[in-house]
Amino acid sequence: MRKKVDFLVIGSGIAGLSYALKVADYGKVCIVTKSNAEETATKYAQGGIAAVMYTPDTYEKHIRDTITAGDNLCKREIVEIAITESTDRVKELIEWGTNFDKKESGRYDLAKEGGHSEYRVLHHKDNTGLEIERALINQAKKHPDIKILENHFTIDIITQHHLGIEVNKNSENINCYGAYVLNPTSKKIDTILSKLTLIATGGAGNVYSTTTNPDIATGDGIAMVYRAKGKIENMEFVQFHPTSLYNPLEKPSFLITEALRGFGAILKTIKEKEFMQKYDKRGSLASRDIVARAIDNELKLSGEDHVCLDCRHLDNNALINEFPGIYAKCLSIGIDITKEMIPIVPAAHYLCGGIKVDEYGRSSVKNLFATGECASTGLHGANRLASNSLLESAVFSHRASLDSIGKIKSIEFCNEIPDWDASGTVLNEEMILVTQSLKELQLIMSNYVGIVRSDLRLKRALDRLEIIYRENEKLYEKSILTVKICELRNLINVAYLIIKMAMHRKESRGLHYSLDYPKAIYNNS
Repeated sequence: MRKKVDFLVIGSGIAGLSYALKVADYGKVCIVTKSNAEETATKYAQGGIAAVMYTPDTYEKHIRDTITAGDNLCKREIVEIAITESTDRVKELIEWGTNFDKKESGRYDLAKEGGHSEYRVLHHKDNTGLEIERALINQAKKHPDIKILENHFTIDIITQHHLGIEVNKNSENINCYGAYVLNPTSKKIDTILSKLTLIATGGAGNVYSTTTNPDIATGDGIAMVYRAKGKIENMEFVQFHPTSLYNPLEKPSFLITEALRGFGAILKTIKEKEFMQKYDKRGSLASRDIVARAIDNELKLSGEDHVCLDCRHLDNNALINEFPGIYAKCLSIGIDITKEMIPIVPAAHYLCGGIKVDEYGRSSVKNLFATGECASTGLHGANRLASNSLLESAVFSHRASLDSIGKIKSIEFCNEIPDWDASGTVLNEEMILVTQSLKELQLIMSNYVGIVRSDLRLKRALDRLEIIYRENEKLYEKSILTVKICELRNLINVAYLIIKMAMHRKESRGLHYSLDYPKAIYNNS
């Protein structure tokens, strides 16, 4: 089946929805999402969205905190754009129906998280992302020119390659004409032609064995753009959240928000000894890369499976009121956080690199935008500051919408695009091959390309990955496509990019820490 839309949006989190709501008054919008519309990384964001709202906070303080957390690898002009536009974007979310917590005075109840010098994180209890997703989905479903295709999986974006025209990664004239999408009803590949396309597919946490990301986070958008010869950057910077609930049988790992440490919780060993002051003068409120490495080091020193987060000294009523989701979750596995320490371990959480874009979310592929976690704007540098991710999505989706609205009338559909050719493929019953390859891939990445790396580990990871890549490509080429085969293919592409870019970075910087380029994990200067 063939469809034509003015704007094609791949992904239904804050990045995709906020863009869709803004461009829908200028043309037909189709949102393609691989699960139900609400099942996004946005939904799982607990902590909140950072924005300058009140004095004594200032834009310059937020800018400085962002660049410091990013280990001075952030693009200053991009940071200034994101921070100075933060207040307006938050007000917009509120106008769309998002409810952020307020104090009795009526002022917003701002939280403080690791790396922030002021209280500036707006939140809704400990499920902020869920509240934002609810408000945006509600608005999108009411708009007459927005159509949401749920449980539809995007296979690839359409470029000149599909017209038989060869392009290379150095080409400045790659064009996007839409996407090929797997239809769950017909089990066939639909052709969706678009004038403009936005990729907002989120991250790739499932390239690792332990992640806080939902199952849908398989790097689809990044892999699609990579195969289309678009530019990808900074993939070596994978953020591991320092505090996920240690519960080995559960996937994804349950996130223990950084806001809990901002509220006063303290990191301790199993033997109840504080340890963060050894690594950073900010203690438990140091930035995520430092805290994750510190925990990793403590676990290697002790041989234990986890460390702990201690909330027992905090006011019980305030603790339960501020973090009801965490309290209930821990209670469900027999832990009363008012009386017992929370067992925690680091888990893959956020990808700072991705599809290279400019200040308007424009990728290197013409008529293709990317925003949210799948994009690399330069805001995060070598390490993302807590609660800057939802902000980045809101700011750059807004800017992408402005550019899109300005050019939509000058773009024509490319009607010569052929439909997907599925000839010669057969139904493959060897799904055990896909399942096993995925487990192998995740173990390779977790063991060799995790919080601490080395040249030897990266070389071993690349050698192992090459075998999995060749095996899966053969399977992909002869099989009737399924979501699982395509997701594995995307994760292999993403793993390759992480490894290769890690190999090229001959230093320890931010989230990329190499034993061959040692840099003290202590930061008490």
